[in-house]
Amino acid sequence: MLKKVLVANRGEIAVRIMKTCKLLGIHTIGVYSEADADALHVKMADEAYLIGGPRVSESYLNIDKIIKIALGSKVEAIHPGYGLLSENAEFARRCEDLGIVFVGPSSEVIARMGSKIEARKAMNDAGVPIVPGTAYPLTDAEEAVQVADRMGYPVMLKASSGGGGIGMKIVKNGDDIRKSFAGNQKRAKDFFGDGAMYIEKYVEKSRHIEIQLLVDGFGNIVYLWERECSIQRRHQKVIEEAPSLFLDESTRSKLGETAIKAVKSIGYKNAGTVEFLVDENKQFYFLEMNTRLQVEHPVTEEITGLDLVAEQLRISAGIPLNYTQADVKREGHAIEVRIYAEDPKSFYPSPGTITKLELPTGKGIRHELGIHEKSIVTPFYDPMIAKLVVKGKDRNDAIKSLQNALANYHIQGIKTNIPLLQEAVSHPAFLLGDTTTDFLEKLISKKK
Repeated sequence: MLKKVLVANRGEIAVRIMKTCKLLGIHTIGVYSEADADALHVKMADEAYLIGGPRVSESYLNIDKIIKIALGSKVEAIHPGYGLLSENAEFARRCEDLGIVFVGPSSEVIARMGSKIEARKAMNDAGVPIVPGTAYPLTDAEEAVQVADRMGYPVMLKASSGGGGIGMKIVKNGDDIRKSFAGNQKRAKDFFGDGAMYIEKYVEKSRHIEIQLLVDGFGNIVYLWERECSIQRRHQKVIEEAPSLFLDESTRSKLGETAIKAVKSIGYKNAGTVEFLVDENKQFYFLEMNTRLQVEHPVTEEITGLDLVAEQLRISAGIPLNYTQADVKREGHAIEVRIYAEDPKSFYPSPGTITKLELPTGKGIRHELGIHEKSIVTPFYDPMIAKLVVKGKDRNDAIKSLQNALANYHIQGIKTNIPLLQEAVSHPAFLLGDTTTDFLEKLISKKK
């Protein structure tokens, strides 16, 4: 097993990774910005080093500084978490060149799947169904209009790189494209350094369902069932659960087998997630692949009993999986909600000092935190500050636990999205499992 690992991240995911490292006896190196000097992940790390100013470009995206600390600390591996440098092929390549284990797939695979256009080509070649759309970058708005006119509206105008809904928009006519193209292209360029845009057919009344996989270096592959992530705001996931109430066992197996086909075709290794859109007739289409740990990985851990971070570290250490697909069990139901430091009405970020933090307790309740009482929530980073995860013997049991937990989750000093989460998980459509990707937007629009 690895002995010393640098965690190139911050917040709740850095804390999450360090917890497992400690259980495995792995010495952890943390990094932090000037704004994060008092952060929870800094307190948890065995050693922690300042890497720059508060902005991510000055600190958490500073590859040279992180590599310098890794070399000076003589770490064996770097775990990138999610976001930030986790899907940066250049960062992975630098690690490879220096003999540092990058906890994830190869830089070549990251680069290939990091471009949604290239990923679509790869999946199409592998016989994985993809959403109809372009397989090349569009040059300008007028070309996009011509493509969409032929395809039929509505369509999705999407950035080839990145994620989180940035550079993505549903468009219903040519004028929408003309108004949106340049702005979305610029946002993608600013955030990801790549302004390439493409078009996909918009799959109406769709579910966003993803398959978690583990792949070792010995040809062993397992899928750990699915997560349903249909409840989103501006294409950013907010509530995730496992398993999906919508799937039958036949469709579930087909999705798992298709995901295995996908990762085999690109020579993938480590933990990864293949995301699909599933229409109302249970026809599914490849959406994208995340070559990293997902924000919502805890719900998979809860229903399978596996520690995905531990599995990542073992695979990276060259240890084979010691179980097969038949050994992967599914027990109970788990739901995760993301807690954001934002105004639940305007959705503007709500930075400030947390003056009070009272967390719900009880059977089946799990917290993933990047904060503590007296934490300063700054405006420099993603506003997600915590995740609340519940597990029940079935979905109804999990929902009751979640509703009670949210009612007893108290944060003062900043505003959070907890009121919106409470409303969402008590909505009749959510209780029935009848939630497609437009559920939350419709709920919000009715309140205005």
